[in-house]
Amino acid sequence: MSEKPIPLKELHKHLEERDARAAAPDVSMTKTMFLVGREPVPEVRSVQRVDADDGLFRVDLELPRVAIGVHAIPPGVEGTKLPARRKLFREEDHPDALVGFLPDHLPLRIKPAKLDKRFVAAKKIDALGKQNGKLRWATTVFAPDNRYTFNDTAFPWCTAGRVETSSGGWASGVMVGPRHLLTCSHAIQWINPPNPYVAGWIKFTPSYFDGSEPFGVAWGTHIYWQQQVSGPTIDGTEARNDYVLVVLDRRMGDLTGWMGSRTYDDSWDGGNYWSHIGYPGDLASGTRPSFQNGFSLDGDDTEPATNQAMYHKADVWPGQSGGPFFGWWANEPWPRVVADQSWQNSSTNGASGGSNMVDLIIRGRNDWA
Repeated sequence: MSEKPIPLKELHKHLEERDARAAAPDVSMTKTMFLVGREPVPEVRSVQRVDADDGLFRVDLELPRVAIGVHAIPPGVEGTKLPARRKLFREEDHPDALVGFLPDHLPLRIKPAKLDKRFVAAKKIDALGKQNGKLRWATTVFAPDNRYTFNDTAFPWCTAGRVETSSGGWASGVMVGPRHLLTCSHAIQWINPPNPYVAGWIKFTPSYFDGSEPFGVAWGTHIYWQQQVSGPTIDGTEARNDYVLVVLDRRMGDLTGWMGSRTYDDSWDGGNYWSHIGYPGDLASGTRPSFQNGFSLDGDDTEPATNQAMYHKADVWPGQSGGPFFGWWANEPWPRVVADQSWQNSSTNGASGGSNMVDLIIRGRNDWA
Protein backbone atom coordinates (compact mmCIF):
# COMPACT_ATOMS: atom_id res chain seq x y z
CA MET A 1 0.00 0.00 0.00
CA SER A 2 1.44 3.36 -1.04
CA GLU A 3 1.60 6.43 1.16
CA LYS A 4 -1.65 8.37 0.86
CA PRO A 5 -1.79 11.92 -0.50
CA ILE A 6 -2.71 14.80 1.78
CA PRO A 7 -6.24 16.29 1.43
CA LEU A 8 -5.96 19.90 0.31
CA LYS A 9 -7.86 21.18 3.37
CA GLU A 10 -5.10 19.70 5.57
CA LEU A 11 -2.15 20.71 3.38
CA HIS A 12 -1.48 23.90 5.35
CA LYS A 13 -0.39 21.69 8.28
CA HIS A 14 2.39 20.20 6.13
CA LEU A 15 3.33 22.94 3.68
CA GLU A 16 3.66 26.71 4.05
CA GLU A 17 2.93 29.07 1.22
CA ARG A 18 5.82 31.37 0.39
CA ASP A 19 6.69 34.39 -1.69
CA ALA A 20 9.22 34.19 -4.48
CA ARG A 21 12.75 33.79 -3.11
CA ALA A 22 14.48 35.48 -6.03
CA ALA A 23 13.66 38.03 -8.69
CA ALA A 24 12.33 36.70 -11.97
CA PRO A 25 15.21 35.94 -14.32
CA ASP A 26 15.99 38.61 -16.91
CA VAL A 27 15.30 36.39 -19.89
CA SER A 28 14.30 37.13 -23.45
CA MET A 29 10.91 35.75 -24.49
CA THR A 30 10.76 34.08 -27.88
CA LYS A 31 7.52 34.46 -29.84
CA THR A 32 7.37 31.82 -32.54
CA MET A 33 5.21 32.28 -35.64
CA PHE A 34 5.11 30.61 -39.03
CA LEU A 35 5.06 32.71 -42.21
CA VAL A 36 5.06 32.15 -45.96
CA GLY A 37 7.05 34.29 -48.38
CA ARG A 38 10.62 35.46 -48.77
CA GLU A 39 12.73 35.34 -45.61
CA PRO A 40 11.45 38.24 -43.50
CA VAL A 41 13.70 40.60 -41.56
CA PRO A 42 11.71 41.67 -38.50
CA GLU A 43 11.85 45.31 -37.47
CA VAL A 44 10.55 46.92 -34.29
CA ARG A 45 7.91 49.34 -35.48
CA SER A 46 6.99 50.88 -32.13
CA VAL A 47 7.17 50.37 -28.37
CA GLN A 48 4.52 52.13 -26.31
CA ARG A 49 3.99 52.17 -22.56
CA VAL A 50 0.32 51.34 -22.00
CA ASP A 51 0.15 51.21 -18.21
CA ALA A 52 2.84 52.86 -16.11
CA ASP A 53 1.73 51.18 -12.88
CA ASP A 54 1.82 47.64 -14.29
CA GLY A 55 4.83 48.22 -16.53
CA LEU A 56 2.70 47.13 -19.52
CA PHE A 57 4.10 47.78 -22.99
CA ARG A 58 2.70 47.33 -26.47
CA VAL A 59 5.33 46.14 -28.94
CA ASP A 60 4.60 46.18 -32.69
CA LEU A 61 6.90 44.23 -34.99
CA GLU A 62 6.90 44.71 -38.74
CA LEU A 63 7.57 41.64 -40.87
CA PRO A 64 8.19 42.71 -44.45
CA ARG A 65 8.08 40.45 -47.52
CA VAL A 66 5.35 38.17 -46.11
CA ALA A 67 2.95 36.53 -48.54
CA ILE A 68 -0.60 37.78 -47.93
CA GLY A 69 -3.62 35.49 -48.19
CA VAL A 70 -1.59 32.28 -47.89
CA HIS A 71 -2.03 29.89 -44.96
CA ALA A 72 1.16 29.18 -42.99
CA ILE A 73 0.67 25.73 -41.43
CA PRO A 74 3.15 24.71 -38.70
CA PRO A 75 4.99 21.42 -39.28
CA GLY A 76 3.82 18.19 -37.69
CA VAL A 77 5.44 16.25 -34.85
CA GLU A 78 7.52 13.09 -35.04
CA GLY A 79 6.88 10.44 -32.44
CA THR A 80 7.70 7.24 -30.58
CA LYS A 81 5.13 4.47 -30.08
CA LEU A 82 5.59 2.38 -26.96
CA PRO A 83 4.12 -1.16 -26.94
CA ALA A 84 1.68 -1.95 -24.15
CA ARG A 85 3.60 -5.13 -23.20
CA ARG A 86 6.98 -3.43 -22.78
CA LYS A 87 9.07 -3.86 -19.65
CA LEU A 88 8.29 -0.81 -17.53
CA PHE A 89 10.91 1.31 -15.83
CA ARG A 90 10.78 0.96 -12.04
CA GLU A 91 9.82 4.26 -10.42
CA GLU A 92 12.29 3.77 -7.58
CA ASP A 93 15.10 3.52 -10.15
CA HIS A 94 14.20 6.87 -11.75
CA PRO A 95 13.09 9.18 -8.91
CA ASP A 96 14.63 12.27 -10.53
CA ALA A 97 12.35 11.86 -13.56
CA LEU A 98 9.20 11.95 -11.40
CA VAL A 99 9.75 14.78 -8.92
CA GLY A 100 8.38 18.26 -9.51
CA PHE A 101 10.30 21.53 -9.62
CA LEU A 102 9.48 24.81 -7.82
CA PRO A 103 11.60 27.69 -9.20
CA ASP A 104 12.89 30.28 -6.72
CA HIS A 105 11.45 33.11 -8.84
CA LEU A 106 7.85 31.89 -8.32
CA PRO A 107 5.72 32.13 -5.19
CA LEU A 108 4.07 28.96 -3.87
CA ARG A 109 0.32 28.98 -3.20
CA ILE A 110 -1.70 26.04 -1.92
CA LYS A 111 -4.81 27.17 -3.86
CA PRO A 112 -5.01 29.57 -6.83
CA ALA A 113 -6.31 33.01 -5.89
CA LYS A 114 -9.81 33.75 -7.17
CA LEU A 115 -10.29 36.38 -9.85
CA ASP A 116 -10.33 40.07 -9.14
CA LYS A 117 -13.87 41.42 -9.62
CA ARG A 118 -12.86 43.30 -12.78
CA PHE A 119 -12.22 39.95 -14.52
CA VAL A 120 -15.44 38.19 -13.49
CA ALA A 121 -17.55 37.28 -16.55
CA ALA A 122 -20.98 35.73 -16.96
CA LYS A 123 -21.16 32.09 -18.04
CA LYS A 124 -21.57 31.54 -21.77
CA ILE A 125 -23.18 28.12 -21.21
CA ASP A 126 -25.32 27.20 -18.21
CA ALA A 127 -24.06 23.70 -17.48
CA LEU A 128 -26.51 23.37 -14.57
CA GLY A 129 -29.49 24.81 -16.47
CA LYS A 130 -32.81 23.23 -15.55
CA GLN A 131 -34.39 20.88 -18.04
CA ASN A 132 -37.70 22.06 -19.34
CA GLY A 133 -40.11 20.37 -21.67
CA LYS A 134 -38.23 18.35 -24.27
CA LEU A 135 -35.01 20.27 -23.76
CA ARG A 136 -32.12 18.07 -22.66
CA TRP A 137 -28.73 19.18 -21.44
CA ALA A 138 -25.68 17.06 -22.18
CA THR A 139 -23.68 17.82 -19.07
CA THR A 140 -21.30 16.24 -16.60
CA VAL A 141 -21.16 19.18 -14.25
CA PHE A 142 -22.73 17.84 -11.07
CA ALA A 143 -24.59 20.28 -8.83
CA PRO A 144 -23.22 22.24 -7.10
CA ASP A 145 -20.58 23.38 -9.60
CA ASN A 146 -17.39 23.65 -7.52
CA ARG A 147 -15.06 24.99 -10.22
CA TYR A 148 -13.78 28.54 -10.32
CA THR A 149 -11.64 30.34 -12.89
CA PHE A 150 -8.38 32.01 -11.94
CA ASN A 151 -5.43 33.94 -13.36
CA ASP A 152 -2.91 33.15 -10.62
CA THR A 153 0.58 32.59 -12.08
CA ALA A 154 2.12 31.31 -8.83
CA PHE A 155 3.44 27.74 -8.60
CA PRO A 156 2.01 25.16 -9.25
CA TRP A 157 -0.90 26.82 -11.08
CA CYS A 158 1.39 28.16 -13.81
CA THR A 159 2.48 24.62 -14.74
CA ALA A 160 -0.92 23.97 -16.37
CA GLY A 161 -2.02 25.54 -19.62
CA ARG A 162 -4.04 25.45 -22.80
CA VAL A 163 -3.15 22.98 -25.56
CA GLU A 164 -4.03 23.76 -29.17
CA THR A 165 -3.58 21.24 -31.97
CA SER A 166 -4.19 20.92 -35.69
CA SER A 167 -7.30 18.84 -34.97
CA GLY A 168 -9.12 22.07 -34.05
CA GLY A 169 -10.43 23.28 -30.73
CA TRP A 170 -8.36 23.07 -27.58
CA ALA A 171 -7.51 20.83 -24.66
CA SER A 172 -5.62 21.16 -21.39
CA GLY A 173 -2.22 19.95 -20.24
CA VAL A 174 0.51 20.26 -17.62
CA MET A 175 4.30 20.43 -17.45
CA VAL A 176 5.83 17.25 -15.98
CA GLY A 177 9.46 18.03 -16.85
CA PRO A 178 11.65 20.87 -18.10
CA ARG A 179 10.32 20.49 -21.67
CA HIS A 180 7.74 17.74 -21.16
CA LEU A 181 3.98 18.21 -21.51
CA LEU A 182 1.34 15.67 -20.45
CA THR A 183 -2.03 15.84 -22.24
CA CYS A 184 -4.66 13.50 -23.68
CA SER A 185 -4.23 11.39 -26.80
CA HIS A 186 -7.67 12.22 -28.23
CA ALA A 187 -6.76 15.92 -28.62
CA ILE A 188 -3.95 15.05 -31.04
CA GLN A 189 -4.44 14.90 -34.81
CA TRP A 190 -2.89 11.55 -35.69
CA ILE A 191 -1.45 11.35 -39.21
CA ASN A 192 -1.33 8.07 -41.11
CA PRO A 193 2.02 6.82 -42.47
CA PRO A 194 4.06 7.11 -44.66
CA ASN A 195 3.98 10.79 -43.67
CA PRO A 196 7.20 11.59 -41.75
CA TYR A 197 5.10 13.22 -39.05
CA VAL A 198 2.88 11.03 -36.88
CA ALA A 199 0.98 13.97 -35.40
CA GLY A 200 -0.07 17.44 -36.48
CA TRP A 201 1.27 20.58 -34.82
CA ILE A 202 0.90 21.05 -31.05
CA LYS A 203 1.04 24.41 -29.28
CA PHE A 204 1.19 24.87 -25.49
CA THR A 205 0.58 28.11 -23.58
CA PRO A 206 1.05 27.84 -19.80
CA SER A 207 -1.21 30.07 -17.70
CA TYR A 208 -3.12 31.18 -20.82
CA PHE A 209 -5.77 33.73 -19.79
CA ASP A 210 -7.91 35.85 -22.14
CA GLY A 211 -5.20 35.75 -24.82
CA SER A 212 -2.40 36.62 -22.39
CA GLU A 213 0.74 34.46 -22.60
CA PRO A 214 2.72 35.33 -19.42
CA PHE A 215 5.38 32.66 -20.00
CA GLY A 216 5.30 32.64 -23.79
CA VAL A 217 4.40 29.73 -26.05
CA ALA A 218 6.09 26.41 -26.86
CA TRP A 219 5.61 24.02 -29.78
CA GLY A 220 5.78 20.23 -29.82
CA THR A 221 8.75 18.59 -31.55
CA HIS A 222 8.30 14.92 -30.52
CA ILE A 223 5.51 12.83 -29.04
CA TYR A 224 5.36 9.58 -27.05
CA TRP A 225 2.18 7.52 -27.05
CA GLN A 226 0.94 4.05 -26.24
CA GLN A 227 -2.37 4.25 -28.07
CA GLN A 228 -3.65 6.70 -30.64
CA VAL A 229 -7.11 7.80 -29.49
CA SER A 230 -9.16 9.79 -31.97
CA GLY A 231 -12.67 10.17 -30.50
CA PRO A 232 -15.31 11.47 -30.47
CA THR A 233 -16.29 8.29 -28.59
CA ILE A 234 -13.75 6.47 -26.42
CA ASP A 235 -13.95 2.72 -25.82
CA GLY A 236 -12.82 0.85 -22.71
CA THR A 237 -9.27 0.22 -23.88
CA GLU A 238 -8.82 3.81 -25.06
CA ALA A 239 -10.14 5.08 -21.71
CA ARG A 240 -7.14 3.45 -20.00
CA ASN A 241 -4.56 4.82 -22.44
CA ASP A 242 -5.72 8.34 -23.25
CA TYR A 243 -2.46 10.20 -22.59
CA VAL A 244 0.62 11.36 -24.48
CA LEU A 245 3.91 12.99 -23.53
CA VAL A 246 4.86 15.89 -25.81
CA VAL A 247 8.47 17.12 -25.98
CA LEU A 248 8.50 20.90 -26.44
CA ASP A 249 10.92 23.00 -28.47
CA ARG A 250 12.15 24.91 -25.42
CA ARG A 251 12.68 24.35 -21.68
CA MET A 252 9.47 26.05 -20.65
CA GLY A 253 9.69 24.33 -17.26
CA ASP A 254 12.69 26.45 -16.27
CA LEU A 255 10.22 29.36 -16.11
CA THR A 256 7.05 27.63 -14.88
CA GLY A 257 8.42 24.72 -12.88
CA TRP A 258 6.65 21.39 -13.27
CA MET A 259 4.57 18.88 -11.35
CA GLY A 260 5.87 15.48 -10.31
CA SER A 261 4.08 12.25 -11.21
CA ARG A 262 3.20 8.97 -9.53
CA THR A 263 1.40 5.70 -10.28
CA TYR A 264 -2.13 5.63 -8.89
CA ASP A 265 -2.73 3.11 -6.09
CA ASP A 266 -6.19 1.58 -5.61
CA SER A 267 -5.79 1.94 -1.83
CA TRP A 268 -6.44 5.65 -2.44
CA ASP A 269 -9.95 4.97 -3.80
CA GLY A 270 -12.60 7.09 -2.12
CA GLY A 271 -10.20 9.60 -0.57
CA ASN A 272 -10.94 13.25 -1.34
CA TYR A 273 -7.30 14.04 -2.08
CA TRP A 274 -7.45 15.26 -5.63
CA SER A 275 -7.48 18.52 -7.59
CA HIS A 276 -7.93 19.30 -11.27
CA ILE A 277 -7.08 22.18 -13.63
CA GLY A 278 -8.51 22.58 -17.13
CA TYR A 279 -9.90 24.97 -19.73
CA PRO A 280 -13.67 24.27 -19.87
CA GLY A 281 -15.78 25.57 -22.74
CA ASP A 282 -18.67 26.61 -20.49
CA LEU A 283 -16.53 29.03 -18.45
CA ALA A 284 -15.26 31.95 -20.57
CA SER A 285 -15.31 29.74 -23.69
CA GLY A 286 -12.11 27.93 -22.76
CA THR A 287 -9.98 31.08 -22.47
CA ARG A 288 -9.50 30.84 -18.71
CA PRO A 289 -8.27 27.99 -16.49
CA SER A 290 -10.57 26.53 -13.85
CA PHE A 291 -9.73 24.80 -10.57
CA GLN A 292 -11.55 22.27 -8.42
CA ASN A 293 -10.41 20.23 -5.45
CA GLY A 294 -11.64 17.87 -2.75
CA PHE A 295 -13.03 14.98 -4.82
CA SER A 296 -12.16 11.29 -4.98
CA LEU A 297 -10.94 8.94 -7.72
CA ASP A 298 -11.95 5.30 -8.10
CA GLY A 299 -9.48 3.08 -9.94
CA ASP A 300 -10.85 0.34 -12.20
CA ASP A 301 -10.12 -2.77 -10.12
CA THR A 302 -10.82 -5.06 -13.09
CA GLU A 303 -7.72 -3.80 -14.87
CA PRO A 304 -4.05 -3.88 -13.81
CA ALA A 305 -2.44 -0.77 -12.37
CA THR A 306 -0.28 -0.52 -15.50
CA ASN A 307 -3.06 1.28 -17.37
CA GLN A 308 -6.15 2.32 -15.48
CA ALA A 309 -9.40 4.07 -16.08
CA MET A 310 -10.32 6.13 -13.02
CA TYR A 311 -13.87 7.21 -12.33
CA HIS A 312 -14.75 10.48 -10.62
CA LYS A 313 -17.45 13.12 -10.23
CA ALA A 314 -15.36 16.24 -10.53
CA ASP A 315 -17.12 18.85 -12.65
CA VAL A 316 -15.96 18.43 -16.25
CA TRP A 317 -16.89 20.10 -19.53
CA PRO A 318 -15.28 19.67 -22.98
CA GLY A 319 -11.96 21.52 -23.11
CA GLN A 320 -10.80 20.14 -19.76
CA SER A 321 -9.59 16.93 -21.42
CA GLY A 322 -5.89 16.38 -20.84
CA GLY A 323 -5.92 18.46 -17.66
CA PRO A 324 -4.11 16.91 -14.69
CA PHE A 325 -5.50 15.14 -11.64
CA PHE A 326 -2.96 15.72 -8.90
CA GLY A 327 -2.39 15.44 -5.17
CA TRP A 328 0.15 16.55 -2.58
CA TRP A 329 2.43 14.42 -0.41
CA ALA A 330 4.25 15.18 2.82
CA ASN A 331 7.64 16.91 2.66
CA GLU A 332 7.27 17.87 -1.02
CA PRO A 333 6.65 21.46 -2.20
CA TRP A 334 5.12 20.28 -5.47
CA PRO A 335 2.08 18.11 -6.32
CA ARG A 336 2.22 14.89 -8.35
CA VAL A 337 0.03 14.00 -11.33
CA VAL A 338 -1.65 10.57 -11.27
CA ALA A 339 -3.96 10.89 -14.32
CA ASP A 340 -5.34 13.19 -16.99
CA GLN A 341 -8.97 13.88 -17.89
CA SER A 342 -10.24 11.63 -20.69
CA TRP A 343 -14.01 11.18 -21.04
CA GLN A 344 -17.41 11.87 -19.58
CA ASN A 345 -20.99 10.68 -19.72
CA SER A 346 -24.18 11.67 -17.94
CA SER A 347 -23.46 9.66 -14.78
CA THR A 348 -19.70 9.76 -14.25
CA ASN A 349 -16.41 11.10 -15.63
CA GLY A 350 -13.21 9.24 -16.43
CA ALA A 351 -9.46 9.83 -16.30
CA SER A 352 -6.50 7.82 -17.63
CA GLY A 353 -3.39 6.92 -15.67
CA GLY A 354 -1.35 4.09 -14.21
CA SER A 355 2.28 3.00 -14.35
CA ASN A 356 2.28 2.95 -18.17
CA MET A 357 1.64 6.70 -18.13
CA VAL A 358 4.46 7.21 -15.62
CA ASP A 359 6.74 5.04 -17.77
CA LEU A 360 5.99 7.34 -20.72
CA ILE A 361 7.17 10.31 -18.63
CA ILE A 362 10.35 8.54 -17.50
CA ARG A 363 11.27 7.59 -21.08
CA GLY A 364 10.61 11.07 -22.43
CA ARG A 365 12.63 12.73 -19.69
CA ASN A 366 15.50 10.26 -20.10
CA ASP A 367 15.60 10.82 -23.87
CA TRP A 368 15.14 14.62 -23.92
CA ALA A 369 16.81 16.77 -21.26
